[in-house]
Amino acid sequence: MVASASSPRLGELLDQVRVEFDSQTGRANEYEHQLTTQMHEMELVRQKVYQLEQTQIELKQKYDSEISRLHRELEARGGPASSAQVAHAGPSHPPPPSIGHGPSNVFGAIMAGQAGQGGPGLAPPQEQQPQQPPPHQMAQAPPAVQPQAPPPAVQPAYQGYQQGPGVNGYASQPPHPTASPGPQNKPPRNNASTRGLAGPATPQQQQNQPGQYPDPRASPQVARPTPPPQHSIPGVGNFLADLRADRLPAHQKKEGSDWYAVFNPQVPRALDVDLVHTLQHDSVVCCVRFSLDGKYVATGCNRAAQIFDVDTGNKVSYLEDASVDKDGDLYIRSVCFSPDGRYLATGAEDKQIRVWDLQSRTIKHTFSGHEQDIYSLDFSRTGRHIASGSGDRTVRLWDVEAGQNVLTFSIEDGVTTVAISPDGRYVAAGSLDKSVRVWDTTSGLVVERLDGTDGHRDSVYSVAFAPNGRDLVSGSLDKTIKLWELPPRSAPSGAGSRGGKCLRTFEGHKDFVLSVALTPDGQWVLSGSKDRGVQFWDPRSGNAQLMLQGHKNSVISVAPSPTGNLFATGSGDMRARIWRYVRVSFASPHAV
Repeated sequence: MVASASSPRLGELLDQVRVEFDSQTGRANEYEHQLTTQMHEMELVRQKVYQLEQTQIELKQKYDSEISRLHRELEARGGPASSAQVAHAGPSHPPPPSIGHGPSNVFGAIMAGQAGQGGPGLAPPQEQQPQQPPPHQMAQAPPAVQPQAPPPAVQPAYQGYQQGPGVNGYASQPPHPTASPGPQNKPPRNNASTRGLAGPATPQQQQNQPGQYPDPRASPQVARPTPPPQHSIPGVGNFLADLRADRLPAHQKKEGSDWYAVFNPQVPRALDVDLVHTLQHDSVVCCVRFSLDGKYVATGCNRAAQIFDVDTGNKVSYLEDASVDKDGDLYIRSVCFSPDGRYLATGAEDKQIRVWDLQSRTIKHTFSGHEQDIYSLDFSRTGRHIASGSGDRTVRLWDVEAGQNVLTFSIEDGVTTVAISPDGRYVAAGSLDKSVRVWDTTSGLVVERLDGTDGHRDSVYSVAFAPNGRDLVSGSLDKTIKLWELPPRSAPSGAGSRGGKCLRTFEGHKDFVLSVALTPDGQWVLSGSKDRGVQFWDPRSGNAQLMLQGHKNSVISVAPSPTGNLFATGSGDMRARIWRYVRVSFASPHAV
């Protein structure tokens, strides 16, 4: 009786459990369906945001292009183009590389390019004078650089540092902001179908506006002085470009067939300088670098790195990656020898670092990882690591033996330059955000950030450690060079440390400082500028010792020989040059 009575009860309970289970299963299916629907909606939202972001980037590019067009239009209405400027209207030779501001176009400030690219550009080639130039006038550009043109009007007496017309048949453009505008698609590389003709020329700078340039990309001309003879030497401080050669006694100037140097009359002359070799190229020379033993110098230009024998000036290697597409330009922005001289590292526009075996002339490693153009490389003294800086806002450290990326440092803006300290402990980098950062390669931490009130007022384009490893120099678009002292190793440091201090600011260039270095003995700071000049500075006093005018366009790269007494320069005039400097006694200046 008991068993028969409990059996229906058990069945009812099981039925209730079954109903509840079915109910919960239905709810679970409903929740799963809702979750799937919401995930689908989130994916639609994400795609919409991405589309909006792409649309915003396109609108910004169109806006920048329109602003550039309006600037050119304003330039055109400022005055008629001269006959010399009209002569540049036709294409002369392949245009220089497109290196613009922004994360994918950091160095448009160095070279003039297509319409819509901003930033400081290559200096315009000097115009040919109709009359026979005096002995202290520079020789004209070779035919490959300067197109034939009707003789222009006679140039008036030297008026100081002047603004020039557009370069190489390409119109001068207004600059983009020095800060990166944000991610953007890189424009197609220059080729024959995209090269344009000349636009309106930039008006000449007025004498009553010595610091204003209507177009910062058009480099003011540093013409050879041709005023009536004077006997007094003006006090120009470190602005040696303002010196007139005819006012200087013989021992305060040095002249070659197509170059000259002036020595600061306000300080004792301590150096002499002379041209050793001229190394012709078929395109802009973006970088120069000596081997550690000083026997070879490497250059980077369009599509290839080249190596020259320093003693003879002969080309000994031409390194070009045959696997790369032959269409368009591919500029080598940085070159660097390994300490043992067996390898040469190159960084280029295609975001690749190639390590060449110089004996076999083959590629040993190709390092990929950067997302934008590579602008700077440096080998550690051990030869184990390479540091690289890119417009993708990162500094990367690569292990050459392992063939891999071992450290990545990210910052807020494009990286233009990197340097490894002599002991290999630190990596310094300059950026578009006006700062110099220093990382500890062991901990991966930022140990120093050099900026603020004592820092640069514009993008930093070059950094170099002093031989002592404690100091470094930086060059900037603010036309200055700064000498920094890092805190002792024992001093506490951490992210964002401000223990470093600016020891000295060197002011004297008339335009953007594009490259800086120190001689191996630490006795001199070298700087190359868009004003076409190279200056030697005394780091102890801050005085300029000399200014060398040896190129017809921006001096993009300077490099001293590690063995001393030689330095190299690379320029937008499609030449690299090797120079000799020697110390002289100022007690007998007439002997030099």
